Amino acid sequence: MSYARELIDRAVAMNPAEGEFHQAVEEVMLSLHPLFQREPKYQKYRIGERVIEPERQIIFAVPWIDDKGGMRINRGFRIQFNSALGPYKGGFRFHPSVTLGTLKFLGFEQTFKNSLTGLSLGGAKGGSNFDPKGKSESEIMRFCQSFMTELFRHLGPTTDVPAGDIGVGGREIGYMFGQYKRLTAHFEGVLTGKNVKWGGSLARTEATGYGAVYMAENMLKVNKKKLGGMVCAVSGSGNVAIYTVEKLYQYGAKPVTLSDSQGMIHHPAGINLEVLKQVKEVERARLTRYAELCKDAVYTPVKSYPKGRNAVWSVPCQAAFPCATQNELNEKDAKQLLANGCILVCEGANMPSTAKAVDIFLSAGIAYAPGKAANAGGVATSQLEMAQNASMQQWSFEMVDKKIKEIMTQIFTAMHDTAKEFGQPGNYVLGANIAGFRKVADAMIEQGI
Repeated sequence: MSYARELIDRAVAMNPAEGEFHQAVEEVMLSLHPLFQREPKYQKYRIGERVIEPERQIIFAVPWIDDKGGMRINRGFRIQFNSALGPYKGGFRFHPSVTLGTLKFLGFEQTFKNSLTGLSLGGAKGGSNFDPKGKSESEIMRFCQSFMTELFRHLGPTTDVPAGDIGVGGREIGYMFGQYKRLTAHFEGVLTGKNVKWGGSLARTEATGYGAVYMAENMLKVNKKKLGGMVCAVSGSGNVAIYTVEKLYQYGAKPVTLSDSQGMIHHPAGINLEVLKQVKEVERARLTRYAELCKDAVYTPVKSYPKGRNAVWSVPCQAAFPCATQNELNEKDAKQLLANGCILVCEGANMPSTAKAVDIFLSAGIAYAPGKAANAGGVATSQLEMAQNASMQQWSFEMVDKKIKEIMTQIFTAMHDTAKEFGQPGNYVLGANIAGFRKVADAMIEQGI
């Protein structure tokens, strides 16, 4: 049995009923097999066993009072996965689907994503099964304050610096930062994604979506192609999707789809960015509202999707940007995308494609960038925010955007060159995983047990 397979079996045995974590470990470890064969030191120092085990798992109760005076209880988590390269870094997710296994998979992926940026960042993830939807501003504030009251003791600008994720935007970051400051009497860069008026970075909101498009352009450029003129399918309708759409327009492409948990929009004339921002950033409404405002857009509810499929990926396109959530694009979706002429898939979300879908993309030889590489623009900009906080400066939007573009090009070059080094040119899953893992693993060896 190979070392990679031993590690996969170990992860499954030690973490029962955590399917997403098992999936993430398997995807990474199988692609590391050629590295383990070439470099026996990683097995000698048991790096595989160490890197799949979080350094610390924090689980806690989050009691809060609703607007009717009733007591509510949620569960909070912080998975501090690996600190070999720097302080723990990774977002908070507030969503009913949040479980320990979900956050472990995200923290594991975050470790290698942060490594790929070339910045001094460890990997972590956290959150709660709390759902901000349907809650009042006061209820969200009270929940965030209770959440931070327990967690603040585990955070610090050189210890652990969380950010936002699904369900956690500027509003939630603000309430948590205020409570941290109240508890510690310190105004410091302990959270990223803050408002620019009090320590946030310009371009942070745009960073993940912009970065995914920069990655796509790099992948096309190496094959002497470009995004200009391409029809693009985009899933999701949060920050990542919105600013993927914005940057695609800047490159001359035409995004035509969006989705949320209730359904999807197909707008053949191209997504109306102004309406999208009004609906999602101002009204905080569903995509049904977008369909009301754009009469030529077609709305399809989830109940009308093809059986076992995501209707977003049925729309003919040359490039696809999954920007919603994990495992939203399956084997059938992948086959449909290829049949419709898709030549590029660039993941704005974390692990949005199932393992079988990834295998189909790799076998077809299309340009495919996994989330740990393609969506790293967000965490890279979080580190840029940390740097600005440490020096008490604020950089211009143009300066931050330029740095994001440079970092995404560096990530592409690293995974492209690593794939060629191991005799699998164009296999950016292997390239990203080996490039990200090697840096973390070598640091762990050098720092000792």
